[in-house]
Amino acid sequence: MASIGYIRVSTVEQETGRQLDTVVLDKVFEEKISSATPNRPILAECLNYLREGDIFYVHSIDRLARNLIELQSIVSSLVDKGVEVRFYTENLTFSKGSSPMQELMLQVLGAFAQFERKLIRERQQEGINNAKRQGKYLGRPKKISDEDKKLIIEMHKDGCTPGFIAEKFDVSTSSVYKLIKQYHL
Repeated sequence: MASIGYIRVSTVEQETGRQLDTVVLDKVFEEKISSATPNRPILAECLNYLREGDIFYVHSIDRLARNLIELQSIVSSLVDKGVEVRFYTENLTFSKGSSPMQELMLQVLGAFAQFERKLIRERQQEGINNAKRQGKYLGRPKKISDEDKKLIIEMHKDGCTPGFIAEKFDVSTSSVYKLIKQYHL
C-alpha cells in the first residue's frame, strides 16, 4: 500500500508547494498544465501507476478533472481498481463501499467546480469585449516598431549578425530571425 499524490497547477509560473504539503506521500506526480488541456501525460502516468490498495491524494477536486463527467469517470475507475481516492481540501474519501451521500457530494462539488470555471471564462470574455469596445484591448504591444524593422533589415543586408542586431534593439535573437524570414532574406 502506497500513498500517491497528484499535484497540478495551470501554468509553469505557478508554484505547487502549497498542495498536499502536510501529507506524507511515497510518490508524487506533479504537472504544470491547464486542466482544459485534453492530454495530461503526467496524470495518465499517475493513473497507470496506481495499484490496488494504494491511497491516491489530490489537493482538490478542480485539480483532477475538467468537468463532472471526467471527475466521475476517474474516481469510479480508481475505486473499481481498489484504489482509495482522497480529496484533501474537501475532506472527501472514496473507496469500495462509499456511501451514496459521498457520491452525491462528489457530484455536487464537481458540478460547482465546473460551473465556476464557466463563470470565470464568461467574465473574462466580457472584460475582453468591454476593453475592445473602449479601444483598450489591442493585444500584446509591438516590441519592434515599423521603423526599427526597416533598420534591422538594412543592418542584416549590410552583414550584421542576428545576435548583434538583437542586442542593439534589445529583442531576442529569435525575433530577429523571424523578421528576416518574414522578409525572405
